[in-house]
Amino acid sequence: MYRTLRILTALVALSLSGCVALVATGMVTAASVAHDRRSTAEVWKDNQLKLTIVDTLNRDKQIALENNVSVISHNRIVLLVGQVRDQALRERVLGIVRSFDDVRRVIDELEVREPVGVAVRTRDATITARVKTGLLNIVDLPGFDPTRVNVTTEDGTVYLMGLVSAEEGERVAASASSLSGVLQVVKVFEYIEVP
Repeated sequence: MYRTLRILTALVALSLSGCVALVATGMVTAASVAHDRRSTAEVWKDNQLKLTIVDTLNRDKQIALENNVSVISHNRIVLLVGQVRDQALRERVLGIVRSFDDVRRVIDELEVREPVGVAVRTRDATITARVKTGLLNIVDLPGFDPTRVNVTTEDGTVYLMGLVSAEEGERVAASASSLSGVLQVVKVFEYIEVP
């Protein structure tokens, strides 16, 4: 338990420093791929898809420098969260992401408004770490593994992704919504039958 908290704390610290977040993402994937319900190939595809989309968005300097767009890919479903300054930029981001053949579905949670600042991003990273830590307390669900749930927080809204059973999804959402600072929980789960 304490080792997990130290790892989560280190990952939060790393995620607050730009490019290092990509290294942290790779470490988490390598550590949790054995527990993932996706195949190793699917996990790799999701990582590559995310990196390619982020790289393509970063090449558009107006998108990269004047907005706050986060890309999350799970089972080739791409979740977009953050803020863009106008509707035209939002449409441009969506067009870029939809142009990738490997994307099964795009979930657009981008808001047209001024991007949040560093204080909000720091608070969001703390909420994400607290949600992930809280999932460790779900011990009475047979076969539940908290590493199978992707948690992303944007301006107090927690987004949950993963391949889960309906019961797992409800318990995870309840756990996340019980934490202070969480304004809303959005389930972006794919539901599966678990033996």
